Amino acid sequence: MSHVRVTASIVNDSTGIKTHIPVILLEEAGHCTALMPLVDYLLVHSQARSPSWMSKMCQIVGMLLDYMEANHANFEKPAALFKTFTQRVYTGTIGEDGKDASDLYWFPKRTASGKPLLNMLSEFSDWMHREYGTTPLNPWREATACEQRLNWAAFINKSERSFLGHLDSYADAAQTAKQARDTLQRKTPQGQHGGTKAFPDDRFMDLLFIGFVVPGKQNSLDIVEQYDWRGICITILMHWGGLRVSEPFHLWVNDVVPFPLRPDEASVRVYHPIEGAAPRDFKGPSGRFMANREAYLQARYPGYPPRNRAKGNRKAGWKNPKLDDNSQNFMYVHWFPAGIAGRLFLQAWKLYMYQRMRARIGADKHPWLFVSFREGQKGEPYTIDSYQEAHARAIRRIGLEPAKQNGTTDHGHRHAYGQRTRRAAVGSIVTQQGLHQKSIESQAVYIEPSIAEVTTALEIATEALETGQYLPMLDDLDALILAARKGQKNQPKEKRR
Repeated sequence: MSHVRVTASIVNDSTGIKTHIPVILLEEAGHCTALMPLVDYLLVHSQARSPSWMSKMCQIVGMLLDYMEANHANFEKPAALFKTFTQRVYTGTIGEDGKDASDLYWFPKRTASGKPLLNMLSEFSDWMHREYGTTPLNPWREATACEQRLNWAAFINKSERSFLGHLDSYADAAQTAKQARDTLQRKTPQGQHGGTKAFPDDRFMDLLFIGFVVPGKQNSLDIVEQYDWRGICITILMHWGGLRVSEPFHLWVNDVVPFPLRPDEASVRVYHPIEGAAPRDFKGPSGRFMANREAYLQARYPGYPPRNRAKGNRKAGWKNPKLDDNSQNFMYVHWFPAGIAGRLFLQAWKLYMYQRMRARIGADKHPWLFVSFREGQKGEPYTIDSYQEAHARAIRRIGLEPAKQNGTTDHGHRHAYGQRTRRAAVGSIVTQQGLHQKSIESQAVYIEPSIAEVTTALEIATEALETGQYLPMLDDLDALILAARKGQKNQPKEKRR
């Protein structure tokens, strides 16, 4: 039995609406058939799960099929097969002699990569057990006392940090805590992220006004054509607005306006691509304004779905950030540094809109703010891939090399925003709001001190010790020890029983 993965278009009803999902095709006796339980499972989750999740689901199911084909004679029970399969995902299938009798030739996976895949496979097996009555690969069993305590600790930790943790059911948690998987997964190593990769603030203006020049136009007297104002706008939104790289690509033309109280600064709202409030400039056939942005696009711009549901290079992800307004479903861009960031963005936005006007690109085809000027794609939504290529070229023009470890990729700008809030000591709540993180713990990766900062701080402390200076930390520690000893002496002696 061999298999191949393809993308299928599924029609479930007479509307003709297609659902696009990955499908595994099996070849048996010269015939190709779809792995229908997986098709049904992906269709159930098609609205709630991302294409990336579906692709990973097919990946681990495909690995299991390959493993079963190579080892069908070695196991009698599914649970035994799953235990060994789990080990091989982590260890690989290549022996110390460099050979693999199964011909799988898998290399070991990192725990951080393998564990989520195996958990997904366990959940798929549970679903098949409920729907089809199959034997589960990784059944639940009664948890040991130690496992129950760990389960409770995990539940409380998750609930306290969850945005909707107050809705969690302790009765359900009590039942869940009594269960554990038959095959347990490896523990993922915990630690810092090796130093936050932030773009250097002192090179930001160079990036904007040296990096984002238009080739051949750098000496032009026309400021509109001299710069890539589209790239400048997107980069400001990330570096001074804290947005992820995908989020500016959901902006519509009318989502940017001058701030009413300070008209020289920009007010930017990033609406949820589906549930965000639609502009009140268009009514549907019923004579009513559209309920949300997805309905607005369907009615006014057929063929242009929300970008988180688009296919190919039009797609832009959406990580469900914490919104600032639950009635209209948008998040507000909080500029930092305040003042200058909003003013510079508004000026760059106006010059970009002049570029659109000169290219005769209106909002008749679609409502998105950032568009392509390239021949053959003129006026189409600008793609993330195209921006990342432009960003990399801009990085090289200022003498830097695009690399994650240097903070010179697009995501380095969001890290720079987080590091800036840490240095300014604005507080974790403000940082969470600026980065639009649902959990206050999620911002940790953006505000961790770099390895260089920790090293410098310890070198200063070491120099202070070597010169005979006492650090404040030592005085505080001495005071705590003395207080503890004093309290211990004052306690009455326990009587012998």
